[in-house]
Amino acid sequence: MYELVQEFLKAGLISESNSPYAAPALLVKKKDNSFRFVVDYKRLNAITIKDSSPLPNIEDTILKLGKGFSYFSKFDLKSGFYQIPINETDREKTAFITPFGLYQFNVLPMGLKNSPPTFQRVMTETLKSFRHFCLVYLDDIIVFSKTFPDHLNHLKNVFSALQDKNLVLNPLKCKLAVKQIDYLGHTITENCVTPTKDKIEAILQIPEPRTLAQANRFLGSLGWYRRFLPKFAEVAAPIHSVTNLTKPNRRKFKWQASQSNAFHQLKQMLTTEPLFLNFPVDDIPVILTTDASDLGIGGVLQQEVNGQFRNLCYHSQTISPCQRRYSTIEKEALAIYKCLDRMRSLVLGRNIIIMTDHCPLCSIMQKSCKNNRVNRITHLIQEYNIDKIIHIRGQYNCLPDYLSRYTKEPFDDLFDIDYGLASTDQSLSLSPTPTNDINNSSSDKLASPKDPLILASMTLRPRKNQVHYSEESISDTNDFDSHHSYVDMPNSNPKRKTKLTPQISQNYFDTTQLEVEQDRDFKIQNIIKNISTNSNQHQFILQDNILYKIIRCFNKSNRLSKVIYLPRSMINPLLKACHDDPLSGAHFSTDRMYYKIRPHFWWPGMKTSIQSYIKSCSLCKQFNVDRAKKHGHLHSIPPPTEPFALIGIDFCGPLPRTPRENQYVLVITDYFTRFITAIALPNCTADITARALFEDFFCKFGIPSVILSDRGTHFQNKLMENLQNLIGYHHIYSTPYHPQTNGIVERFNATFVAQVSKLQNTQHNNWDEYLQAVVFAYNTGVHKTTKFSPYELLYGRPARLPIHIQPKEFTFSKPNDYFVQLKKTLRLFHQASRENILSQQRTNQAYYNRNRRDPQLKLGDKVLTRVHITNGKLDPKFSPIPKIVVEIHHPMYVVEDECTQIRSQVHISDLRPIIIT
Repeated sequence: MYELVQEFLKAGLISESNSPYAAPALLVKKKDNSFRFVVDYKRLNAITIKDSSPLPNIEDTILKLGKGFSYFSKFDLKSGFYQIPINETDREKTAFITPFGLYQFNVLPMGLKNSPPTFQRVMTETLKSFRHFCLVYLDDIIVFSKTFPDHLNHLKNVFSALQDKNLVLNPLKCKLAVKQIDYLGHTITENCVTPTKDKIEAILQIPEPRTLAQANRFLGSLGWYRRFLPKFAEVAAPIHSVTNLTKPNRRKFKWQASQSNAFHQLKQMLTTEPLFLNFPVDDIPVILTTDASDLGIGGVLQQEVNGQFRNLCYHSQTISPCQRRYSTIEKEALAIYKCLDRMRSLVLGRNIIIMTDHCPLCSIMQKSCKNNRVNRITHLIQEYNIDKIIHIRGQYNCLPDYLSRYTKEPFDDLFDIDYGLASTDQSLSLSPTPTNDINNSSSDKLASPKDPLILASMTLRPRKNQVHYSEESISDTNDFDSHHSYVDMPNSNPKRKTKLTPQISQNYFDTTQLEVEQDRDFKIQNIIKNISTNSNQHQFILQDNILYKIIRCFNKSNRLSKVIYLPRSMINPLLKACHDDPLSGAHFSTDRMYYKIRPHFWWPGMKTSIQSYIKSCSLCKQFNVDRAKKHGHLHSIPPPTEPFALIGIDFCGPLPRTPRENQYVLVITDYFTRFITAIALPNCTADITARALFEDFFCKFGIPSVILSDRGTHFQNKLMENLQNLIGYHHIYSTPYHPQTNGIVERFNATFVAQVSKLQNTQHNNWDEYLQAVVFAYNTGVHKTTKFSPYELLYGRPARLPIHIQPKEFTFSKPNDYFVQLKKTLRLFHQASRENILSQQRTNQAYYNRNRRDPQLKLGDKVLTRVHITNGKLDPKFSPIPKIVVEIHHPMYVVEDECTQIRSQVHISDLRPIIIT
């Protein structure tokens, strides 16, 4: 990053900044192992007023090119955005923060909401005089002519206009004077304009079904397109004849020539006029529906025009072996990125609505995701104007799902192995998904009273009817965003409209797949084989092709019962249903979840799986109340070897204001003798604090080696730093929100307040008159820990009190003799006192650490930090934003926010590690 920043500085693209804005910057790896510099402008884009400057109409552009032109040239600018300067008054808004300082762009950066329309306006203005032979769509410029001499003249005019504006072309992406050219998703020649092959290749490359399930899935994926395909039922009849079979005959699936002809005819109908060749309409958002599977990714681009959905583009491709190891959220995010990238000319500069069947992606454009790879993808798609990401249930996402599962073969030039997303693979096989990560930020209408929403009528099950949405059931898309995932399927009456119901239960677990998933589980299949060969096997039973486990009921009846042996692939959906679902689980504890599942299901290591799942639940970590002792063993401060080597300071107050205008008490405690110095003060400002320390302590007892205090502004400021440097002591600070660090001072504050309260007058405003008397009484009393009075440990003799008898005789020792005796006495007192302190610390540690966990974190661990200031009982107890451990001083840890890069010191008791199982 440092090298790129220096290159940008040298090129004049950026400059140093003191802006109040600060967007995070990061690097994303590209195909050639170099890095792309990316700035996360999510928060700035959220408050930016959209530039409504129109983009050229693609249909008009393509039609104009198809009028008999013979020669074409195409080129784009080299780093086009970076050639457009920004107004000086607006540059501070583009500021970004790096480990090396704060910088701002002098030119138009990528990732800003209004960068594409601004760039389009500049290019249109530059080339508007040549619109009869030159068209520009963002960074795609095309020149077209009927004769070669005319073409040379046209190129000269365009190059001259670009040179006048100091705009530089990228020679690697230029094509000059060719007879055929690809532009905006179409292949253009003198005689015709046709869609590029890759635009419909996703459909054309779908292989013929080889199983009954694949044939059913193909027909289901076409469900929404029936009304666009003439004689659909007649053409598809041969395929229906081999799919509409009774259960005993399903093993007789035969795919013959008639079915193959119908399959290819349906594909041909699906990729020809009038169904496919549609151009995007201006001022109407495009709808991108994506899906990912273990085999590939797929997507469909559409627009809703006058209540009708028009198809713009399909995309499908396999994923590499490395990408197949991605977690689900990473694959689904990858599908969005690759579809947007492949459909760039159709979607860039337009409002985009993305439909996905993976709910956690709904909020990735509003806040950072804890998954690094997904975060990098969100930075790569910032240049697109994504209005919202909406979740749809998987059964209504059929065509993208089909494209992702039956993909064409990959081509090396279409994608690289990792898409430049350098990150450690994470396996999240038992990672629960928060149910509240849904984007509720939009209010645009998406529903139509006449037609189903997007792909709502698509279904994998032909026996189910189409879902309709009544206009009154969706008041706005905030309601839709909250409820669209939970639509009740209608009954057999196709005219009945089903209203959206509140979010009560979510269907994470499909019991109809038990038989299929058990057939795929090799452990279950081994047990079934053993049952068939060993009739004495009493632990398991096979009934209706389902394997059951025989267990003993945990209630008082103690009778035997059979429960389903759950295959490994269905464990996570069941745990999700029994924990995350508001009706079935509601995020209750391990025991409740275990006893709810046990009467119905069993699998090896069942309780361990449940415990691991709940430990990895982010919502439980944020909101659960601690019932056990706070984590972290007691680590006592080793006692000093002499008085005033280490002192603790703290303020007590504000107290009732006295006639002397005092309201605070500065308490100073010696950690060795426990000697107290208390100073009444009118306020706790930095100058008052520094003066009191200097005059009432340093000038009376000398300079301490170390001062320990909290992180209040009266102690942590420039004045105190200057005093420290001037006099020469070391000032250390306690851990935030962990007062036990300076516990000796805190303990005296409680004692002082109680004692003064008993002595003050009825107006409660003369506590400062008794302050020094209470402190003297404390210093002359025997301390429970040291077994000496603080006064005695400091001066080597007990203090004379009014209760003592007046001596009748006085003995005066020689000064030298008294000094030797005092030195000897103090040495004995100090040695005994220190042993007593260490003994008491061992006792305290044994008592405090009993039955208390002391987890040890590692560098790079992700944790949640405790929220100490909340507005209500329903607020999270721990911050939802994870932080990373960057320094270890157990039990203190330094953690860093990945977005803001702000570091803070936190005690282990205020941390909850994020456990990924």
